[in-house]
Amino acid sequence: MSQQALEIETADGICPAVLFRPDAANASDCPGLLFYMDIFGPRPALDGMAQRLADQGYVVLLPDLFYREGAYEPVDLGRTLADDAAKAEVFSRAKRTTPAMTRSDSEAFIAALRREVGARRLGVVGYCMGGARAITAAGAYPDDLVAVASLHGSRLADDAPDSPHRSAAAIKARVYVGCAGVDGSFPPEQSTALADAFRRAEVDFTLENYVGCAHGWTVPDQPVFNPEGAERAFRRVCALFGETLPG
Repeated sequence: MSQQALEIETADGICPAVLFRPDAANASDCPGLLFYMDIFGPRPALDGMAQRLADQGYVVLLPDLFYREGAYEPVDLGRTLADDAAKAEVFSRAKRTTPAMTRSDSEAFIAALRREVGARRLGVVGYCMGGARAITAAGAYPDDLVAVASLHGSRLADDAPDSPHRSAAAIKARVYVGCAGVDGSFPPEQSTALADAFRRAEVDFTLENYVGCAHGWTVPDQPVFNPEGAERAFRRVCALFGETLPG
C-alpha cells in the first residue's frame, strides 16, 4: 500500500486521515476521491478498499469522521458485533457525529485533496453511514464534487430535515446509488422518494438494486460480505469515476 497519514484542520479540531495513492504514481496526475467510512470507522478493511480505488489511478482521502470523539479503539468487527455494549457505543458515536458536522468538515477534506491534486476533478464515495453523507456533500459542494457513489447508504430519503434527498436540487454531480436487496435502513418507499427527488431536480443518476445482498455487502470484514456483489459494485464505481473524473 502507498499510504500517508495526515492531520486535517477543520472548524472543530484536527481530523486524522489517511491518503492513499497509486503505487509509483505522481499524485499530481491523478484525480481525487473522498472516501466516507461506514459506521464502524477506520480499520484495515476500509484501508484495503481505499487502496484498491487508489490503484485505479486516484488519490483517495479516508478521514476519520469520528475525530471529535478523541482517541478510541479501532473496531474489530467480529468482537464488536458479538458484544452488545460495544455495538451500542458504535451507534452512539455515529449519532453524536451528525450529518451537519460531516457537511462542514467536507470543506476541509476537499481543501486537503486539492493540495494533493490541484485542479483535477474530485469525486466522493461512501458506504453505509458514509453513503448518505457522500450525497449530502455533493449537494453542499456542487462545484467541487462531480461524481458521487453511495453503496448501501442509510436513510437516504427519510423525514429528517437533513435527509440527503433534500439536497438534490443543489447537486451537479453524476450519482450512483447501489442499494441492498432488502435493507431496513433504506426501504422501498425511501428508494422511490430518492429517485423522485433526483428526477425533479434533473440529477443524472442511476439507482441499482443488488438482489440477494444485505446491508454492508461491499465491506470485506462484514459478516454479510458478498464477494460477487462487491465486485459488481466495484466495477460500477470504477465506471462512474472513469467516465467523470479524467480530464
